[in-house]
Amino acid sequence: MKLLVTGATGKLGSKVVEILLKTIPASQLAVSVRNPEKAKELEARGVDVRHGDFDDPETLDSAFAGIERLLLISADGDNETRIRQHANALAAAERAGVKFIVYTSVANAQESSNLFAPTHKATEEAIKQTGISYSFLRNNWYLENELPSIQGVLAGAPWVTSAGNGKVGWALQQDYAEAAAAILSGNGHENTIYELSGKPLTQEEFVSILGNVLGKEVPIQQVDDASYTNIMKAAGVQDFIIPLLVNIQNSIRIGSLDIESNDFEKILGRPATPIKDALTQMI
Repeated sequence: MKLLVTGATGKLGSKVVEILLKTIPASQLAVSVRNPEKAKELEARGVDVRHGDFDDPETLDSAFAGIERLLLISADGDNETRIRQHANALAAAERAGVKFIVYTSVANAQESSNLFAPTHKATEEAIKQTGISYSFLRNNWYLENELPSIQGVLAGAPWVTSAGNGKVGWALQQDYAEAAAAILSGNGHENTIYELSGKPLTQEEFVSILGNVLGKEVPIQQVDDASYTNIMKAAGVQDFIIPLLVNIQNSIRIGSLDIESNDFEKILGRPATPIKDALTQMI
């Protein structure tokens, strides 16, 4: 049985590969990457490195050949681009006769008003239409996404947010990667959906824990979107990034990441790493 991980040189994909290599022979693992040069180290360890570009369907045919179980890590980019790229990957998976697709989705994908939800809603529906068995891993929010704000706090800045009382189920990428590896290599996960979330916390709760880890009080500034935009500009954030950050704050404020779930425990036999421990590891 041959397993394949797409995006295997990315932050999440590389973690999944390392976990898998501890549990299965390298000969059973293939990776699909846009730039095989970046995966030379994996090739040296016996992993089957294949060129696969979601914008070039011909490369996907060879990348997915002989693969039974596929981890499709969602691509980067705007919703329209990602939907197109994922459709290319799914068509190639059908042509290759893939038997099982694990897909990294987003919290509550089908009903969510999160800014990233359209990609994941469309891709989940497209996977179902292939008739291939699937498991949707509805990842909440990577704790690592907060690193720039944490670095700002370390430099003496307050925690600035326009997310109001919206809660987030933060978890470490390592936790999400362990779940993905377990589903891809395990049995009994056909046609399943897992909501993968840490304990939902407000910004105030999160910042209180961060302050505890840092051993100092971290001031928090709750502002509106216009003020948030101005503060980000003053901090030197690039103009094209600011609307994305504002939309993320809005998505949190409206509750799109407020998902209570014990699915990490179902898969890993433990909950997500507690935020205090996770922040301590990161910092």
